[in-house]
Amino acid sequence: MIRIKICGLTHVDDALQACACGADALGLVFYEKSPRCVTREQARAIVAALPPFVTTVGLFVNESPETIREIVDFCGLDVIQLHGDEGPEACLFPPHRVLKALRVRGEESLAGVEHFSVSALLLDAWHPDSYGGTGQLGDWKLAARLAAERPVILAGGLNPENVAEAIRQVRPYGVDVSSGVESSPGRKDPALVAAFIRNARAAL
Repeated sequence: MIRIKICGLTHVDDALQACACGADALGLVFYEKSPRCVTREQARAIVAALPPFVTTVGLFVNESPETIREIVDFCGLDVIQLHGDEGPEACLFPPHRVLKALRVRGEESLAGVEHFSVSALLLDAWHPDSYGGTGQLGDWKLAARLAAERPVILAGGLNPENVAEAIRQVRPYGVDVSSGVESSPGRKDPALVAAFIRNARAAL
């Protein structure tokens, strides 16, 4: 069964609506340059309001390990997502599970992936000025090759119209969407979230 993560939540009502539609995981961004960035207090309030069995993921970009641990503990987050230039050694946060995001623009982007001892690799589209949330499509052929070897979460340009085809082509462990279900940066459109999850579930 495909797992679905809605990322870039900034409001409790959007998070609850995503849960009601069947999201498996919710992403909270702790990167100041992102329009979807939340404070520790905002994130903690969102996490506290969620129903049980929903996984919460904190997204960090080139943040210090000390700060990451502080935020994870303060907010009660389940999973750490590293979306910057972190190498394999910087992705170890026992006992927490870690997702390592890679911005893919060709074969060279996947060099050395075997050295990452993480729960899954999140494959996003490469952009010279952004660490994610651009709405640009990733390389599905490369993603499919990697997904045949280890757990992959597919991101990058997904939306309700293309998520089913993406899943059929890549067969990932999960899919991750942010801008593709928004009415504005950080605000999710209820109809788009519902359609994305519905179409993803029906893909396989």
